[in-house]
Amino acid sequence: MTHPVFDLVVIGSGPGGYVAAIRAVQLGMKTAIVERAELGGICLNWGCIPTKALLRCADVLRLTKDASHFGVKVTASTADVPAMVARSRAVAAQLNKGIDSLMKKNGITVLSGHARLEGKGSLKVTDKSGRATLVSAKNIILATGARARNLPGLDPDGKTIWTYRDALNPPSVPKRMVIVGAGAIGIEFASFYHAVGVEVIVVEMADRVLPLEDIDISTQMASSLSRDGITLHTATAVQGAVREGAGWQLDLQGKTTSRVQADVVLVAAGIVGNVEDLGLEKTAIKIEKTHIVTDQFCQTEEPGVYAIGDVAGPPWLAHKASHEGVICVEHIAGLHPHPLDSKRVAACTYSHPQVASVGLTELQARADGHKVKVGKFPFFANGKAIAMGATAGFVKVVFDEESGELLGAHMLGEEVTEMIQGFAIAQSLEATEAELMAAIFPHPTMSEAMHEAVLSAYGRALHI
Repeated sequence: MTHPVFDLVVIGSGPGGYVAAIRAVQLGMKTAIVERAELGGICLNWGCIPTKALLRCADVLRLTKDASHFGVKVTASTADVPAMVARSRAVAAQLNKGIDSLMKKNGITVLSGHARLEGKGSLKVTDKSGRATLVSAKNIILATGARARNLPGLDPDGKTIWTYRDALNPPSVPKRMVIVGAGAIGIEFASFYHAVGVEVIVVEMADRVLPLEDIDISTQMASSLSRDGITLHTATAVQGAVREGAGWQLDLQGKTTSRVQADVVLVAAGIVGNVEDLGLEKTAIKIEKTHIVTDQFCQTEEPGVYAIGDVAGPPWLAHKASHEGVICVEHIAGLHPHPLDSKRVAACTYSHPQVASVGLTELQARADGHKVKVGKFPFFANGKAIAMGATAGFVKVVFDEESGELLGAHMLGEEVTEMIQGFAIAQSLEATEAELMAAIFPHPTMSEAMHEAVLSAYGRALHI
């Protein structure tokens, strides 16, 4: 029997997969996308978007509780978590419909089911009813994403042991929660659940929260979280977990041993790539630490098969996946895209306060042999931040002393996730300190702190 033949089939419709499919159509390829769950993938439906919707609810709650500071009288403000969750799910549903519309608009064939490679450009797509369809493709992109890593003794049950997915749609609101993992996901959920009245305890094996960030960012974030009432245990591991009544008793091992109780344990200790049951054993594709090995253009060891996004390794960021999708498709089309530079991918944590960064930390820059110039500027010296009541945090920049190259930028504060792209663009354009100092920043804006941080690195700060 004949079966459909495509120039490109993308397996997975997350931010890497659907962007790759759209770019392929723009370049004249007959394209199909395979999705076994919801269009938009985890990011849109159970990750990036609904999480930010919940965090926005927490921001509004904080503002109403602090309304008197702005001359606004609010009789009472309480958290309606079911309503917050409902809003979050509605936002995700709206964007899911948007992806469906994009697929139709671009003429992309959507195949619902689970895909397996069958060799020689052939795939088998099996739908939920068990019906299988064979599909041929000149090129295949694996964009299957990743899932939460399980910890021994803390297997998720959706009731008292949660993953991020359970935290987005909780069966009930616990009184006390232990979050295992102080990376971006753990700290974002710590911020949300603390805001709605949950007692939050965070356990992290590294010696600081947000261990991938610049040490100055981690230090101030830890101070902010502790000041808000979140308990932090860094350089600490969970040594044992025992059911106690309706909850859990956890034994912690750090510099000292301790024991904590929780109604719910949220496991946010990393991810593993979705590489199972894809038929990879029939190919030359290599796997390292649950992730597919690729070259600079996202090619695997198997001719005609590519991998992008979380399944292809760090950084595990949606916008990195989308960019890889474009690079990959343009390479397939015979264009000459620039390889992705992972050191120039901005990272954002939507906690309270927010964190954003791009490039090398100060310690990484020094370890790489750079002589550096470092500049910092606090938001408490910024007029717009004072007017907004958002003076927590700072901007930090790291320059190469000899060339003036911007090696890294690190920010903590109100809506810094909306500001970091300025430094990301500067890096892309290879701007030096001279161009950044000569740029005119509008007043009054919080972005002026970015300018002042650059000036500070060269002894020219004006407002501190």
